[in-house]
Amino acid sequence: MVQIAIYVRVSTADQDCARQIADLEAFASRSGHSVVGVFQETASGAKNDRKERAKIIELARKRQIDAVLVTELSRWGRSTEDLLSTVKALSEKKVSLIALNGFSVDLSTAQGKLMLTLLSGISEFERDLLTERINSGLAHARRKGVKLGRPQAATDEAVKLAIAEGGSVRQIAERCGVSPTTVQKLKKQA
Repeated sequence: MVQIAIYVRVSTADQDCARQIADLEAFASRSGHSVVGVFQETASGAKNDRKERAKIIELARKRQIDAVLVTELSRWGRSTEDLLSTVKALSEKKVSLIALNGFSVDLSTAQGKLMLTLLSGISEFERDLLTERINSGLAHARRKGVKLGRPQAATDEAVKLAIAEGGSVRQIAERCGVSPTTVQKLKKQA
């Protein structure tokens, strides 16, 4: 029986992992795999220091799993470099990465290496497109006159009041929800 770890990830706190978990557990059950654990986290796919993913890599290092199951490769990682290095680390321990979208990555074969390189490039491309769409939307909003971010005048006034009341730069920054640099700048102006 294949011992697998299920890994699910969402990017923001308002998203939910339930669908991913249900799909992956159903797949594992149909395939006769034994689920060692379900590891879920809320983090950007671009961040490489994800704690739950690190736990899975440690399970692989200890040879306690045979495969990692994800809904799609982008859940495991979005940057080409990260995806290649982590999957290679898994492969060195004879652990496969299985994605429900139909791709399994076995780096012991030339086809697996090629597929991983292509898929990780596509994953990074998708992330870049998302960034471009976000930046385009923000630029469009600015052109229409939409003010983005916190109202600066109100924030500056709150910081100036807090400075007058006293306290350290760090305390004022935390209380007003601004950076210590902003507090120092306004302190110099006062």
